[in-house]
Amino acid sequence: MSEKNIATNRQARYNYTIFESLEAGIELKGTEVKSLRSGKTSMSESFAHPDGKEIFVYNIHISPYEFGNRANVDPKRKRKLLLHRAQIRSLIARVSQKGFTLVPLSIYFKGGIAKVEIAVVKGKQHFDKREAIKKKDARREISRAIKDKGQPS
Repeated sequence: MSEKNIATNRQARYNYTIFESLEAGIELKGTEVKSLRSGKTSMSESFAHPDGKEIFVYNIHISPYEFGNRANVDPKRKRKLLLHRAQIRSLIARVSQKGFTLVPLSIYFKGGIAKVEIAVVKGKQHFDKREAIKKKDARREISRAIKDKGQPS
């Protein structure tokens, strides 16, 4: 099945160490699907949290559909993630450990159905972020050197 990426949480990969990720459905209402298809969404500062025996995602901003009517809903409402019971139990167990949280990484359509990739993450310290930047710069320099070496002068 083809996947159409809608939005990506770029800051999540920089601010957190990702331990496990999985795909979940998301419960949408009214014209939210049409807004997603037009790409009008933002995932900055979004997170997921268990509430009872369910997991909800917070702060995903899906703009109201411009051709909608009173069926438009609150753009930043909490949305239920659709997961199997065993997946929910394992995620709740992981998040209950100190320092772990759930963060959505991306929203996409898979076979016409909206999906969210969520991950169990732990926050990076400032020195971890600097280390990641150094590694990224080193890889970039190596690839530039290899590219330049292959070109005749």
